[in-house]
Amino acid sequence: MTKFGIIKERKNPPDRRVVFSPKGLKKTTSKFPDASFIVESSAIRVFNNLAYQDEGFEVSENITDAEVLLGVKEVPISDLIPNKKYFFFSHTIKKQPYNRKLLKAILDKNIELYDHEVIVGKKGFRLIGFGRYAGIVGTYNGFRAWGLKYDGYNLPKAETLTDQKALEAELLKISLPNIKIVLTGNGKVGGGAKEILDAMMIKEVTVEEYINNTYNEPVYVQVDVLDYNKRIDGRILDKNDFYNNPQEYTSDFMRFANVSDIYIAGHFFGDGAPFIYTKEDAKSKDFNIKVVADVSCDIDGPVASTIRSSTIADPIYGYHPETETEIDFKDPKAIVVMAVDNLPCELPKDASEGFGDMFLEHVIPAFFNNDQDGVLERARMTKNGKLTERFSYLQDYVDGKE
Repeated sequence: MTKFGIIKERKNPPDRRVVFSPKGLKKTTSKFPDASFIVESSAIRVFNNLAYQDEGFEVSENITDAEVLLGVKEVPISDLIPNKKYFFFSHTIKKQPYNRKLLKAILDKNIELYDHEVIVGKKGFRLIGFGRYAGIVGTYNGFRAWGLKYDGYNLPKAETLTDQKALEAELLKISLPNIKIVLTGNGKVGGGAKEILDAMMIKEVTVEEYINNTYNEPVYVQVDVLDYNKRIDGRILDKNDFYNNPQEYTSDFMRFANVSDIYIAGHFFGDGAPFIYTKEDAKSKDFNIKVVADVSCDIDGPVASTIRSSTIADPIYGYHPETETEIDFKDPKAIVVMAVDNLPCELPKDASEGFGDMFLEHVIPAFFNNDQDGVLERARMTKNGKLTERFSYLQDYVDGKE
């Protein structure tokens, strides 16, 4: 028998997501009778305390008798319970300076940390995450930004709507001009973005059609890394070559930027890969993109107009290509940027249900099959007050030497 605790989210601004919905917990216990759950009382969670009690789960202020504690965002140091196993996004694997003390406290308190971000399969691909929902909300927000920029329509904020279906219903009410939309990324984020574009019944076209043809309706193209990067020596190889030798490539994105009106950035950006477009590219008179929905949100990175992240409260800003500074997004010279870095928070119900499904499929079984696929082993960052071998590269970071 393993006792799990669903912890209250304590980070500010409040995050209403949770690892398991009440029905998700019910599904889990029916599939794994040796799993039991206690839910920490919360006033902000998208599913209220009563919803868990109605499914037969205990809700309490005290969850110290649970062995494994499941959360979404970082747990404040003062709330960490020593000698427990914790699952949450720690935001430490890239040596983020603001969470160094958190990782140090986890080690000092003899906590076994499993970071959702490093729950990966044997080939290293992530098994769980909120990427799909980031793509869904980010794309909605991109179209909302277009309406605000051009006073064409006024979509409500995503956070005021109940679920994905409600977002799609709002989008079906708007009328778009004959614009071209380019989407980078074929993973979970790109997939979520594509769901929205398809729900809007926007026509998908090939790369060649997109670049060469004009249309009397809105169209979109979904492009992969070899569509918008090319080898410097002109050879055409495969995607693996790009991932293994990114320094041999240069961006070929301008052929899309020159004909696109909206850019949805849903790609994963690897170390050493060329920037998708630079500040110099954005200055070009041929650069046609007017709205950027940057779901990937790497600051001062591959999408040059993303100079800061934005917030759910204030999701868009203007980027002036000539001065490389922020201006009013209504300014005619502005590229409109939507770079909210916690998009799934705007769709907490759907995001939580989807996350729970993945957690049930990939993580819960490992507690009852002796971790036969090594899922827990790969994701365990700390054990017995020390970093595990896989994460020993963080030692200098913990010691404050980096």
